Amino acid sequence: MIIYTGGTIGMIEDPGTKTLRPFDFNHLIDNVPKIKMLDYDIRHIQFNPPIDSSDMNPAHWQQIAEAIGKNYDAVDGFVVLHGTDTMSYTASALSFMLENLRKPVIITGSQLPIGEVRTDGEENLITALQIAAATDPVNGEPMVQEVAILFENYLWRGNRSTKMSADNFNAFKSNNYPSLAKIGLSIQFNPDALWRVHDRLPLRVHTGLNTDVIIIYVSPCMTRTALMAQINTPGIKGIVLKTYGAGNAPSAAWFNDAIRDAIGRGIVIINVTQCVNGGVRQKRYYTGDHLARVGVISGHDITTEAALTKMMFLFGSGLTTAQVVRRLQHPVCGEMSL
Repeated sequence: MIIYTGGTIGMIEDPGTKTLRPFDFNHLIDNVPKIKMLDYDIRHIQFNPPIDSSDMNPAHWQQIAEAIGKNYDAVDGFVVLHGTDTMSYTASALSFMLENLRKPVIITGSQLPIGEVRTDGEENLITALQIAAATDPVNGEPMVQEVAILFENYLWRGNRSTKMSADNFNAFKSNNYPSLAKIGLSIQFNPDALWRVHDRLPLRVHTGLNTDVIIIYVSPCMTRTALMAQINTPGIKGIVLKTYGAGNAPSAAWFNDAIRDAIGRGIVIINVTQCVNGGVRQKRYYTGDHLARVGVISGHDITTEAALTKMMFLFGSGLTTAQVVRRLQHPVCGEMSL
């Protein structure tokens, strides 16, 4: 099943404004006649209207998750066509929302519209379909049993991926986890990297997401006034704190007092590095140890996208603050390494 949400892959140029706007599913498929050579039984669902991924929000994630849940037993796998800008957020959110997933959910898109001569969309779509249909030659089960992003030459775990380039066809990368597959003349899967759920439990679709979480980006120009304005956002439950290097932040009293007071009020704060490689090691440096001692949770090597959506998922599950704190410190579906 193809779930077409929109994005560059299905866009067409508006003759008046010369800007790209989403088009319908039939336009997209008409530009990929090779799909018929796959001899697959393909069903589809289309967002009405298709959207630019900059407009993607939790309500759309719920729509995708519900579509997967409704059709889960009827198809072998899913391909989600999606714009690139928020693709990693969607992939991360779905990985938490689809508990006990044992079928492929492959998210892909393109940097150029599928109707253009040099488009990367055609190859991405065909490869995504092939991966969604791939089975293990030993046991016949799906090769991929998780939410993944397919772009150009690589298949990445969805909740480990980040958009790294606005120009290159290889737009995504997982900086702290190996690729699930490499795509060349053939599709070479990496069995050691593939996620497996050992308990054969039925799929559970979680659509409750709490949006009372924010990202705070530490910078040398941060002031107490700016920090307090963000921390005191009405109704806030969680903060993804983007820090320097191995999890370091200013050691100034005003900064640490603000963080301590927020945690004292029941706000959950997770420390995520601004670096694209490596992770948080809060006790390595004095400035990071400050955060650990006041109760900031180490995000280890989790991405910002995964940290944010994991918080939304946990708070949306009705857990207490203490339960959210505990669950944030352990992987749910391969989103971080301890």
